[in-house]
Amino acid sequence: MITVEQLHSIIEGLKQGKIASENSTIKVYEKSLTIHDNVNLLMVKDKDGKWLLASGEGALFDELAGTAFEGAKVCSLSHENRLVLNRYFDYTVPKAFGTKIATMGLGDRLGLASPGHIETVKDHNVKPVLAQQSIRELTLTNRTMNDILDAASFAVFQEGYTGGFGADGDHLKEESDIKMVLELGMSMITLDCSDYIQKRVEGLSKEEIRAEFESLPESTKNQFKDRYFNKVIDVKGLSISFDEDTLMKNVLVYGKALDYMVHVFNTYIKTSERKIDFEISIDETETVTSPNAHFFVANELTQSGVVVTSLAPRFCGEFQKGIDYIGDVEQFEKELREHALIAEYFGYKLSIHSGSDKFTVFPIISKYTKGVLHVKTAGTNWLEAVTVIAKFNPGLYRRMHQYALEHLDEALKYYHITPDLSTIVPLDSVSDADLPEYMKNDAARQVIHVTYGILLTAKDEAGIFLFKDEFFQTLNDMEEEYRQALVSHIGKHVELLGL
Repeated sequence: MITVEQLHSIIEGLKQGKIASENSTIKVYEKSLTIHDNVNLLMVKDKDGKWLLASGEGALFDELAGTAFEGAKVCSLSHENRLVLNRYFDYTVPKAFGTKIATMGLGDRLGLASPGHIETVKDHNVKPVLAQQSIRELTLTNRTMNDILDAASFAVFQEGYTGGFGADGDHLKEESDIKMVLELGMSMITLDCSDYIQKRVEGLSKEEIRAEFESLPESTKNQFKDRYFNKVIDVKGLSISFDEDTLMKNVLVYGKALDYMVHVFNTYIKTSERKIDFEISIDETETVTSPNAHFFVANELTQSGVVVTSLAPRFCGEFQKGIDYIGDVEQFEKELREHALIAEYFGYKLSIHSGSDKFTVFPIISKYTKGVLHVKTAGTNWLEAVTVIAKFNPGLYRRMHQYALEHLDEALKYYHITPDLSTIVPLDSVSDADLPEYMKNDAARQVIHVTYGILLTAKDEAGIFLFKDEFFQTLNDMEEEYRQALVSHIGKHVELLGL
């Protein structure tokens, strides 16, 4: 921890308008310097971690919890101190952005990536959703929603970034989780409706579908028939129509999911005292969302008074983790254009899930969304961190690589990937200097991508982490290298998406 002498040296520098420390063991984050009333506030880092330094007097100084030294305090980056920053500095509080500007879900699984994310997007036509994690990701990494909110808020303060950031409770299914994240202050929820989408309908015959539809209440059947039968709907020049078979199938596939969407909106979003970005996810299914089905879902939501910020269809082809698009690019472009027209017609943003590294189709997405969309990335930031490990701590990378291969089957319970493991070159034939090349191989990328939780929580028989502590120490030592890796890699996403 910072000594009294070091603290006084930095505080004296603050008073003289100098914020660079003469002591090389302490890093000063110059952009964080903030003056509020009679309090000077600054973030620094020493061998023990990052700290807030406060000097002066006033309510802000008094509320920050820390160790006091003659008119100054050293304060940890605790949850309680994050809440203090939130009360005094609005820009450290997540906010909703609505439908008129592009947003990028950046998902920081480590709590270290947000400074690089901020630098990447701060001068572009896109707003960062810095805190984006699903319950699954939190469970696999033993983190909490408060952990990711704390990390994002402190990163914003560190960078002096006042442009606004979002926080997404990603792929939420349970009402208890929805209620929890909203109470914590998340500015966005992504409602995962996959448990309510009736995938079994895909396996039914036309006769079976008709029989199930006919068993619905008469008023329900008549309502759908009145809205859709024998009608051609002009959607920004795209003609949408439903024959009986298509309509009945859509009703059976999405009916229960629509009921849940309406319930969640009316119970939690509509009644909220603050603005919430509400995203609908219908992509967590093997069934491709046809433009026809997309229109049906969107129209039913509109009829029910549900206001959606963004909607994620299940696109044709495959958006697998950590690699480029797999599929027919021409077919993707045809359908993406239609999905984008439907989103524009209803006034919400099209959302692209598992959007990291889909470089082949980014220009197509940019063309048809006209630069207003939501795109989710997360795992690619983890992969950039692993690349830094491979470059600067090759011994650690070798152990992680081997462990990931040995435990891949455990990860496949949670993620769908199809890596060709035969393309991964054996470790014993690769020099230390060439280890970063593994993160350019699709199969190796995917193996490391989906085993993040296993690697970060693995322990030996004595309960000591096998990789985590050394992993974080290396990244902390190589803070600037990780930052620049993110600026380069996420910057490529921003550029190709036309943002």
